[in-house]
Amino acid sequence: MNRKTKGTVLAVATIAVVGTGAGVAVAAGGDDSESPITGTALEQASAAALEHTGEGRVTETEVGDEESYYEVEVTLDDGSETDVQLDEGFNVVSSSADDDGAADDDGAADDE
Repeated sequence: MNRKTKGTVLAVATIAVVGTGAGVAVAAGGDDSESPITGTALEQASAAALEHTGEGRVTETEVGDEESYYEVEVTLDDGSETDVQLDEGFNVVSSSADDDGAADDDGAADDE
């Protein structure tokens, strides 16, 4: 092979490897298929969640959550987070402290 052909082959191979690596990283990057609640459903779900918690602000929403039809994350006034699970009629099914907050799995607070 001449020098120009070797350079072209090397460039194509590099692009293929980098592209494949990026595809694998995206595929392994967790569940990005979460769909946020939108429109009037967002208004109703937010109102139901805030009525249930009595305080706070809605910081994240999801349609088709694994636990319920809607999930609304509420950040309470003290900074803690609560996930409120709602059915299709915006009735509270359950709620729980969100364990994805500032504490690690061992309970220690993050330094960031």
